[in-house]
Amino acid sequence: MLRRSWLAALAVIALLVPAAVLAKPLPKTQTAVFAGGCFWCMEHDMAGIPGVIKVESGYTGGHVKNPSYRDVTSEKSGHYEAVRVTYDPARLQYDYLLFRYWKLVDPTDAGGQFCDRGPSYRPAVFVANPEQRKIAEASRSKAAAKLKRGKMATPILDLGAFWPAEAYHRDYAKRNAAAYYAYRAGCGRDARLRAVWGN
Repeated sequence: MLRRSWLAALAVIALLVPAAVLAKPLPKTQTAVFAGGCFWCMEHDMAGIPGVIKVESGYTGGHVKNPSYRDVTSEKSGHYEAVRVTYDPARLQYDYLLFRYWKLVDPTDAGGQFCDRGPSYRPAVFVANPEQRKIAEASRSKAAAKLKRGKMATPILDLGAFWPAEAYHRDYAKRNAAAYYAYRAGCGRDARLRAVWGN
């Protein structure tokens, strides 16, 4: 009798546990979209920020649906190379993500970034709603006051469709470390950032 009661109790627990697990809400995440030149570099640098869950390379801001890398770099589609950052707002606030973003780009350069020239490589902050715009504008003003040289030239733009980049662009720095670091050094990214921000 005791054994039957014990087995019945286990059966009830087995039925209740999945329901409890399913009833538990999934952690909420938020997203932010930034352009900062080569999306390999932006993806690499933003992925290291505590609270960031995922960084996706892609294209936004243009007029062509589902653009390819060739479309974007032809400079005829109007798109920016960009990253979509998914983060945990319980660990990371949008204004801090912006603070980190500014230090990863040369916001004074409206013609591209570092050795990558052309409209698709320009820096920009893409906002999804009025709250993000308000925070982004305040953050841009603070960043502008800290520049060691040049004037702030990075726009804050309304976010439209974001198109993920081709698979071979994703996680490029992880999959092609030697080529990535050679590109980064040759492009002069880190030296320029030190000149612009003084650190």
